[in-house]
Amino acid sequence: MVNTQQIKEHMEVCGSDGAHVGTVDHLDGARIKLTKDDPKSGGKHHLIPVDWVDEIDEKVHLKKSAKDAMAQWQAAA
Repeated sequence: MVNTQQIKEHMEVCGSDGAHVGTVDHLDGARIKLTKDDPKSGGKHHLIPVDWVDEIDEKVHLKKSAKDAMAQWQAAA
């Protein structure tokens, strides 16, 4: 179980393959909201479940590859 309090605004989110997924906008309950300004975002906010987080250091590392995470992320309303 990761400590979600370690997830901070503007941290990079990476897939299990080390590839860039996005940038943290803020924590939204049990989900991480990614910034819409990130080049990978297509100009939209996206949400990913905290359950996908494997570890947190200077970056947020996911259990899924970047490709899988981006295929399964949820567009924010």
